[in-house]
Amino acid sequence: MMVCMTLKEKLETDLSAAMKARDEVRTRTLRMALTAVKNEEVAGKQSRALSDEDVVRVLTREAKKRREAAAAFGDAGREEQAQAERAEGEVLEGYLPAQLGDEELAALVADAIAETGAAGPRAMGQVMKVVNPKVSGRAEGGRVAAEVKRQLAQ
Repeated sequence: MMVCMTLKEKLETDLSAAMKARDEVRTRTLRMALTAVKNEEVAGKQSRALSDEDVVRVLTREAKKRREAAAAFGDAGREEQAQAERAEGEVLEGYLPAQLGDEELAALVADAIAETGAAGPRAMGQVMKVVNPKVSGRAEGGRVAAEVKRQLAQ
C-alpha cells in the first residue's frame, strides 16, 4: 500500500532528514519554505490548508526571490551571498515541476492563440488567460508574457 504525501508533508519529512544529516543549506531552505507556506495558510481572513498546487505557487515565488537576490548579490560583487542564494534556489527547484523548455512554451502559446483566435498585442490578456493554467508552476510569468507578446507581434 502506497501512502500519498502532500507536498507540505514531504517538505516537513525532508526537513527533519536534513537536520539529522546536518545539511545546513537544505535545513535553512526548507525551514524558510515551510515558513512561507505557513504564512500563506494564515494569510487572508481565515486560515486554510493549502493544496499542493498552492504550495507549488509559494515555492515558485520563493525560488524567484532566490534568483533575484542571487543576481543582485552577484552584481554587487558579493559572490558568497550570491552562491548561498543559488544553493537555496536549487533546493527549492527540486520540489517544483520541471520547467518548460522554450519550444514547449512557444507551442503552448501558439495553441492558445489559435484557440482564442487572438491577433495583435491588444489580445495579450485573453491569450494569457488561456495559457497560464496550462503552464502553472512550469514557467515564470515574465517568460510566458514575453512569448505571448512575441507571437502576437508577428
